Amino acid sequence: MNITILSTAYPLRGGIAHFNGLLYNELSTKHNVNVVTFSRQYPSILFPGKSQLESGDSVEEIPSRVEVDSVNPFNWIKVGIKIKNDAPNLLVFKYWMPFFGPAFGTISKIVKKNKKTRIIVICDNVIPHEKKPGDRVFTKYFFNSVDYFITMSKSVQADLLSLYPNAKEKLLFHPVYSNFGKPVKKQIAKEKLNIASNNVMLFFGFIRDYKGLDVLLQAVALIKDKMDFTLVVAGEFYSNEDKYLGLIKDLELENVVKLFSDFIPTNEVKYYFSACDVVVLPYKSATQSGIVQIANNFDKPMISTNVGGLPEVIADGKTGYLVEKENPQKLAEAILKYYNQNKEAEFVNNIRNEAEKYSWGEFVNGMMELVEEAEEKE
Repeated sequence: MNITILSTAYPLRGGIAHFNGLLYNELSTKHNVNVVTFSRQYPSILFPGKSQLESGDSVEEIPSRVEVDSVNPFNWIKVGIKIKNDAPNLLVFKYWMPFFGPAFGTISKIVKKNKKTRIIVICDNVIPHEKKPGDRVFTKYFFNSVDYFITMSKSVQADLLSLYPNAKEKLLFHPVYSNFGKPVKKQIAKEKLNIASNNVMLFFGFIRDYKGLDVLLQAVALIKDKMDFTLVVAGEFYSNEDKYLGLIKDLELENVVKLFSDFIPTNEVKYYFSACDVVVLPYKSATQSGIVQIANNFDKPMISTNVGGLPEVIADGKTGYLVEKENPQKLAEAILKYYNQNKEAEFVNNIRNEAEKYSWGEFVNGMMELVEEAEEKE
């Protein structure tokens, strides 16, 4: 098949760009694949980070056409006409927030005029974590032109079916992020990050309020006198930085929290996951999390809240622990249990046994099966 992926991709940074790079690599083993990405993904005024571009040595650099301006309707028409004339068999979108609905919807409506291209969207979210006016209108404007939907958690699937009860859809697990290089020995990683503690916990990724870092800080304050540890917080602030810095100070955690508040380049991610014993996801809400699949790639157990799709990919008592959300006491108890019962080796072995379930081959096979099955019924 001739396939076009339209979404965030290298040289843009972040988890979605990584996802699309790995998707491109897997699809390219059997199909002719083109990637179209953004010349402007977000206007600067709407982007809370420091840079939208990848830095460091990229592990998943892929060929892409830098063409889409997210806020220029004339550009959407131009891109739509170009893809319409290319006439791929399949146009693949990755969708994570309604801001892109108008651009994606306009491009899709134009492309479908060629009567050849089918459109499939991989949904990170349907209804976003941080809701804004117009979310449903923008999403439906785009989704009205979509032929097939992939969701990666039951909560997103339910959101989709609440809008489109008859959608041609399939639920597939988020595949592992295998693009961050091989793990390094734990002690080497600790030395790289200048960590001396025997026990290391990791909170990783963009810091937004819904991810519950405040709850985690309250939890580790409850155990700071009960065990030796370092909590590594690695990720750029997309929420009020002063709020979290103030909390660290008020809870007297300066000696146990090690903060890396810049965006972590692709080639350095392995050090953070290799250095830790466990990844903590104290989310207040979630659909699925790419962080889970980075942790799985590095065979790292997880302690998480039981929200959204996280219980679907973290087996409580087997590959990690699940606790109720926004409960620092329960989170603290789970951390102590993990360390006091020496669960790391057992959980790591269980994660390795689950590996095939989260392979890119499984994901792409499932995606193509949805297309084939739907076409057979028409």
